[in-house]
Amino acid sequence: MTDAPPIIEARGLSKRFVKRLDLAGRVAAALGSDLKEETVHAVDKVDLAVAKGEVVGLVGESGCGKSTLGRMIAGLLPPSDGSVHFKGRDRAGLAGDGAKAARLAVQMIFQDPYASLNPRARVEQIVGEAPLFHGLVGRSDVAAYVAAMLERVGLDPAFARRYPHQFSGGQRSRVGIARALAVKPEFLVCDEAIAALDVSIQAQVLNLFMDLREALDLTYLFISHDLGVVEHITDRVVIMYLGRVVESAPTEELFKGPNHPYAQALLAEVPRISAVKRTFHPIKGEIPSPLDPPPGCHFHPRCPHATDRCRAEVPRLKEIAPGRHSACHLNG
Repeated sequence: MTDAPPIIEARGLSKRFVKRLDLAGRVAAALGSDLKEETVHAVDKVDLAVAKGEVVGLVGESGCGKSTLGRMIAGLLPPSDGSVHFKGRDRAGLAGDGAKAARLAVQMIFQDPYASLNPRARVEQIVGEAPLFHGLVGRSDVAAYVAAMLERVGLDPAFARRYPHQFSGGQRSRVGIARALAVKPEFLVCDEAIAALDVSIQAQVLNLFMDLREALDLTYLFISHDLGVVEHITDRVVIMYLGRVVESAPTEELFKGPNHPYAQALLAEVPRISAVKRTFHPIKGEIPSPLDPPPGCHFHPRCPHATDRCRAEVPRLKEIAPGRHSACHLNG
């Protein structure tokens, strides 16, 4: 074991989106209307550490806050509370070259490879602009650098003059990966990076991610709703529910025996070849609104084991076994 700090660590990270009242709303409120500002509690006091070389899967239902958490870790969204530490140092306190290095070291790959690429820019500009701007490559060397990046992700360097609409979905995903790699990152946040692709293409892109991990010594936070993919490629899985982490464990141990009731319900419905004539039992109820999350444990309205304590007290994420953490009052 190494004593090196995690490459990325989120401490008490929260994000709230506030919808302010417009002028008409403020006037109506002043006249006695019950209109008020709305606050979406997207991420609620999340602690998450990722060691160098790890592939961590971040899973949960739509709307649980995993993409928002990924964007804060990537530096694309400022947190409402808490901090993100890069190699043991608070990223918000870095300045000069240290801040620049921390920004470049963490890059994000987005779910929609078409929407995240400038349709008016050629691939040579999409991939080459950032390394040129940050001084990683000279202007005379950009073309060769872009060609090397495209080859790295399995694309023909001759494609550098093409526009995004001239590529297939899988090829656009590779362009997005090449753009992220162009600034020589150490950590990649992959936000549903293969969700929009055909299954056969998904397998190719996943293999590319694993090859790049070995070749470039990369660390991944892999955000996905596909538990089959997460089981296949990750070292550790973190499960979120309504803005909070409810369980974290090594992948093999989690899939063998989840602890939190939400994790149990989620993993029980992963398709298995061996599962013959199983009856599908969806998680009861709807996920509560992040505008008005329930008190205590957020999962208690849907949990078959909920007690009065669950309805009143927020469970703490605590270690239940070496390397395993769960936020459930059933653990004592």
